[in-house]
Amino acid sequence: MPPATIAEAAADLAAGRSTAVALTEAALARIADPAGEGSRAFLVVQAEAARAAARAMDSLRAAGRAPSPWAGIPISIKDLYDEAGQQTRGGSRALDDVAPATATAPSVARLQRAGFVVLGRTNMVEFAFSGLGHNPHYGTPRSPWDRATGRLPGGSSSGAAVAVADGMGLAGLGSDTGGSCRIPAALCGIVGWKPTAKRVPLTGTLPLSFTLDSLGPIANSVACCAVIDSLMAGGEGWTPAPSMPVAGLRLGVLQGYVTENWDPPVTTAFEAALSRLSAAGARIEKLVVPELAEIPKANATGGFAASEAFAWHRGLIERQREAYDQRILSRILRGGQMSAADYIQLGQDRARIIAAFAARTAAFDAVVSPTCPLVPPAIREIEDEAEYGRINLMLLRNTAVGNFLDRCAISLPCHKKGEAPVGFQLMGEHGGDARLFAVAQAVEAALAA
Repeated sequence: MPPATIAEAAADLAAGRSTAVALTEAALARIADPAGEGSRAFLVVQAEAARAAARAMDSLRAAGRAPSPWAGIPISIKDLYDEAGQQTRGGSRALDDVAPATATAPSVARLQRAGFVVLGRTNMVEFAFSGLGHNPHYGTPRSPWDRATGRLPGGSSSGAAVAVADGMGLAGLGSDTGGSCRIPAALCGIVGWKPTAKRVPLTGTLPLSFTLDSLGPIANSVACCAVIDSLMAGGEGWTPAPSMPVAGLRLGVLQGYVTENWDPPVTTAFEAALSRLSAAGARIEKLVVPELAEIPKANATGGFAASEAFAWHRGLIERQREAYDQRILSRILRGGQMSAADYIQLGQDRARIIAAFAARTAAFDAVVSPTCPLVPPAIREIEDEAEYGRINLMLLRNTAVGNFLDRCAISLPCHKKGEAPVGFQLMGEHGGDARLFAVAQAVEAALAA
């Protein structure tokens, strides 16, 4: 069996049970498999560059000079990160003529310096502006669950999640503005991490919202995400201590609109997860935060994403309007209707809600909810315009809370094997990333048991 986690792969490399070339070739074979999702999950496959990097890492390891324990482990990056010599198109045709990047994003360069092998650039929702995972330009990769039907992978980091779920690399770099790492992780049955915004530098990435954007990994375990996140943020690959007990953890189950209209499998899996955690000694408490209801009201005039996206896109739209996915274009154009006064008021409302929310949740180790209220919808469902909008808003609803509050958050799978994937979301405090990783690893172990 190929390694499922970064720790397993690193152990195999250190013991000589595997090589960087073997790991890379196995991932490339899955990408190239015509029966698989590689052609939809990846926009660019950098096969020869990946092979060269893998050979270099094997040579360095043989000489005792591997740059890190993870040197030679294959990963993918979302098509909004700059790589020197590569076009950054953001999953769009509107940037088909953009010049190749002259420098690599710091978050990617840090992983390359640690020896990670980049397999290629993954598919995404155009300009990251949807939680569905749909892309009419390059095709929509399918969730691993019920491929015969063809189900949405979640977005916007759709290709990153499908790549990891299908063994096309051990991690994928994504971005998260309203849930774009956590939603596809939930719909693909894996782990997705959103750091506190700006902890990982946004330099060298295409923006959606300067205020809400954050960069994070999607992988098969909490520890995998912790390693990647630490390196992206300029650390040394910190991993959470494995000995933290679940017993005594105080988990607040967020109440309010996030509890509405769950698909039955979501209800079953989430309540079963809470029961397992309670049996393991966690203190499960309902958490009523009146300020939660103020978030949609604050966003009613348009929100940060649309207005800030319009500011970035307006010149490109003038030149390339017809090249856009028209559904994404319409969302961006709405941002042009927001007044300066509305934008200023939104910033003030956000600061007030963040402060009030922090005071009410300070005593909890994490705030929890289902990552998404839905299991993966069928791709055909979004052919209807009204359903496209409804499903998109539903998928984004629970995760966008963490972005608005500028908190770290993570999605873990909590469904039984063979059942529809359901994500269990934990939200920490602003800047409490290390603590949330430790809590999440404890919860992950309890749910697996």
